[in-house]
Amino acid sequence: MSDIEKHPFEPFLPENARILFLGSFPPQPKRWSMVFYYPNWINDFWRIAGLVFFGERDYFCIPSEKRFDLEKIVSFCKGRGLAFYDTACAVRRLRDNASDKFLEVVTPADIPALLGKIPQCSAIVTTGEKATDTLAEACCCQKPAVGESTPVTIAGRQVEFYRMPSTSRAYPLSLQAKAEAYRRLFLATGLLQDTGGNQ
Repeated sequence: MSDIEKHPFEPFLPENARILFLGSFPPQPKRWSMVFYYPNWINDFWRIAGLVFFGERDYFCIPSEKRFDLEKIVSFCKGRGLAFYDTACAVRRLRDNASDKFLEVVTPADIPALLGKIPQCSAIVTTGEKATDTLAEACCCQKPAVGESTPVTIAGRQVEFYRMPSTSRAYPLSLQAKAEAYRRLFLATGLLQDTGGNQ
């Protein structure tokens, strides 16, 4: 039996957060390029954010280095009102890799407690199959289709539950197509005001 792994990061919950992003669980530390959410250099979450908000896929990348610019990312997320955690706060890895397929959720995250700290948040976004399954089970609701949303009530509070394409390169969709799906999310939640995306 593999060891239980506890979440390595504190929830990132800016007071002005309007969207809470929930992945499944961070990869092993050997795969991190920074100490923050979506730290794996070959995960495209921050490239998608760069394309959507700045029209530049490498906006959050440090030139000539295989790592993301943590300071720039934290500043951006605080400015835009983006919060981050995962749907599990303790897991077992059934194999020595970063695949959600081999993650066993031991302790799900306390979603009502997270929402209680971000009163302006009106949307929860899952970024992969495991995260979507875990949240849908916690909310006792049907999973939305990829790129779609459904209203859910959590601890008496209604929020929109968005299921987005995984930002992992294992997910069979081009970077541009993923960026377009995320652009629609940010437009729907009011974080983008135009279809050009350069804010």
